[in-house]
Amino acid sequence: ALLRAAPVAGDNGVREKFAAIIDPLRYPSEGLTENDVREIRRIKARVDDERMPRGADPLLHFKLGAGGLSDVEWTVQLLQLEHAGQIEGLRTPRTLPALEAAREAGILDEEDAEALTAAWLLASRARNATVQVRGKPADQLPGNPRERAAVAAVLGYGPGETEDMLNDYRRTTRQARAVVDRIFWGE
Repeated sequence: ALLRAAPVAGDNGVREKFAAIIDPLRYPSEGLTENDVREIRRIKARVDDERMPRGADPLLHFKLGAGGLSDVEWTVQLLQLEHAGQIEGLRTPRTLPALEAAREAGILDEEDAEALTAAWLLASRARNATVQVRGKPADQLPGNPRERAAVAAVLGYGPGETEDMLNDYRRTTRQARAVVDRIFWGE
């Protein structure tokens, strides 16, 4: 949670004091121990097991699905905890700038950074399109063919290209999950 903390209002002196207190916690100068990494992985595994709603498709869930928003964010935050003490560019509460900083620092190679960025952007866009189509919050691509076609249209796919949208989503998140497996899980 502290990695996401960003002051938005208030006295500058108080904000600076707060940052001075939390920065050593969220950007440890020595990075993480193997035990720390193991514990973070254990927590994520538990979150993955317990938070996926019953009946949800784990390949099409925007937040918790394989290669979805959560996978990308946990991976970025692990890299921040490991390296932000030494690399100032990683000291951001925003996922995409942190990904770019990791790429620039050589922590992520170009292909891995692109895969994670593409998945995060597509899952975000698809979630927003689904909300727009349904008019209410949504956590995964709709199963209803009409709604799915409408989401595809909002994402810029033409008539009859719903399967292309679905295949693109699955391919993009599968590529991101491969990076997550290697970088976050150490496989």
